[in-house]
Amino acid sequence: MHDPGPLDYSTHDDPPADAAAVVDEGLGAANDEAAPLHEVQRLGCFVRDASGSVIGGAVGRTWGTACELQQLWVAPEARGRGIGSDLVHRFELHARTRGCTLFYLDTWSFQAPAFYEKLGYRSALALGDIGPGMVRHVMTKSVAAGD
Repeated sequence: MHDPGPLDYSTHDDPPADAAAVVDEGLGAANDEAAPLHEVQRLGCFVRDASGSVIGGAVGRTWGTACELQQLWVAPEARGRGIGSDLVHRFELHARTRGCTLFYLDTWSFQAPAFYEKLGYRSALALGDIGPGMVRHVMTKSVAAGD
């Protein structure tokens, strides 16, 4: 390794976009070299009302036998009707057609851990002391292939 000479460290509350882009691109290149990230596939499931407006959605991605649910949202006026459960179920069913048997997600204590537990997810990791009374949960669910 060659000597880069004097180094200048800086810390920012609002990182400069050009510097952040260099880090993002460098990490992306290292990850692409180490793993077949080109195989990651996006996945989404949406529900619309009679007027065609999106009132809910599940968005995530699959890779190999794993599926990550990154976002789930139902419009406030449409909640309590089973739409969220239906979205997760349809999202998982489509992921299973891609061979997924492991499902995972992140949720906060103020969001929906109890909701996901009813759908068969279990907390694999709980990170506390993040904010006043807040816990971040990494939740997982495994299903047998072919079920």
